[in-house]
Amino acid sequence: MNRLPLDRLSGLMEQFKVRARLFHHGPLCGISRFPAEPGRGFLHVMRRGELELRHGAKHTELPRRLLVTEPTLLFYPRPLTHEFRNPPEDGSDFVCAELEFDGGDHNPLVRALPPLIVLPLACVEGLEPALALLFSEAERLRCGHRLLADRLFEVVLIQLLRWLIDHPAEAGISPGLLSGLADPRLARALVALHERPGEPWSLAAMAAEAGMSRSSFAAAFKAGVGQPPADYLAGWRLSLAQTQLRQGRQVKQIADELGYASAPALSRLFSQRLGLSPRQWLERSKQSTS
Repeated sequence: MNRLPLDRLSGLMEQFKVRARLFHHGPLCGISRFPAEPGRGFLHVMRRGELELRHGAKHTELPRRLLVTEPTLLFYPRPLTHEFRNPPEDGSDFVCAELEFDGGDHNPLVRALPPLIVLPLACVEGLEPALALLFSEAERLRCGHRLLADRLFEVVLIQLLRWLIDHPAEAGISPGLLSGLADPRLARALVALHERPGEPWSLAAMAAEAGMSRSSFAAAFKAGVGQPPADYLAGWRLSLAQTQLRQGRQVKQIADELGYASAPALSRLFSQRLGLSPRQWLERSKQSTS
């Protein structure tokens, strides 16, 4: 029996939405500094020109200086201060957006991504039509142009994520969610967990989704995703619970939907993983964003 094509992103991004806000279009000349702010990432698109990208000394995992000379996407999924140095002339063409991921640093996609992705536009098949419309909307003052530009940035981000899943080695993706989604067998199990987190998932049930034996699945999952299947499922449920708590839902309701027998069972997950009860975590989360 032929399987239907697997949608590896929709279930994930429906649970953890991303919002883009256009804040710059046109040339960037001289020095432009982009400060880190909690919960905020960046997506820059350089369509023409060149730039020197700089990071502070404390970001040891990133190059201090990087020269970009061809049309390129620069994607920062997490808050990270960076600086552009452009020639003092009108020879560049940029659009830049701030990104807000549901859950901030707790967002599973954000956790799975490296701190910076630098990707020439020519590498991403099918990107040019969306970018052409994005630049057109950014430049022309028409009704709804900012709203449409924001949505087009989100389209560009989805296309970028597709490319990362299809090319994890080229993108330097470490074992984690994206590398797991890149494996067709593991992806079937991951999508099932994402879409049906409240089911009573056993190792055998997850392995059956992947079409593998339990032992082969457990070994492949640990190698591809970087943790055992049960640990990943617990982390996914925890991320969902955190999002729903921020939305004002009650612990008992959340526990029922996520497959826990009672509210105390879900509270134990918070205590084991975070050292806090759901109520304590929520209070601390509100304090950190106020």
